[in-house]
Amino acid sequence: MQRRTLLKLGLVSGTVLALAGGAAMLMQPGLVQRRLTDAGRALFIGVGHAILQGTLPPDPAAQRQALEGMADRVDILAQNLPPHVVDELSQLVGLLGSSAGRVALAGLSTGWLEATPAQVMAALNDMRYSRLTLRQQAYQALHEIVGGAYFSEESTWAVVGYPGPQDI
Repeated sequence: MQRRTLLKLGLVSGTVLALAGGAAMLMQPGLVQRRLTDAGRALFIGVGHAILQGTLPPDPAAQRQALEGMADRVDILAQNLPPHVVDELSQLVGLLGSSAGRVALAGLSTGWLEATPAQVMAALNDMRYSRLTLRQQAYQALHEIVGGAYFSEESTWAVVGYPGPQDI
């Protein structure tokens, strides 16, 4: 193939993916009334399960409770963000919550809750080290939101050796 043909093919493919992802996001927003949809909760619980390995409680029931609590704190975060940031977060979560968006942006063929933590971490690392800035930004957003929401709970501090705020 000639270089021009490859460039045209790449441009057309990118446009089709963007339109498909945008259409899927319009059908399923990531946030409804500033709260995560079921797909949004699945996204953050799956990503949290992968990112927080080693800091989650060892008991599966306690892990599930900790991840549900983290997703609840993402809801609290969304309720306190400016409207334009909520819109961007809803777009990202809506896109990654859809099958087409998850495959296109994260490269993960199975659902966030069905994938193993290793599969989710591999997808996240592909996003993190991607040559596409959009994928890197999506990774950064997920990483920061999960970490901030999880470690905002005082009960998680001991795992990382943080004694809590010091009295001054």
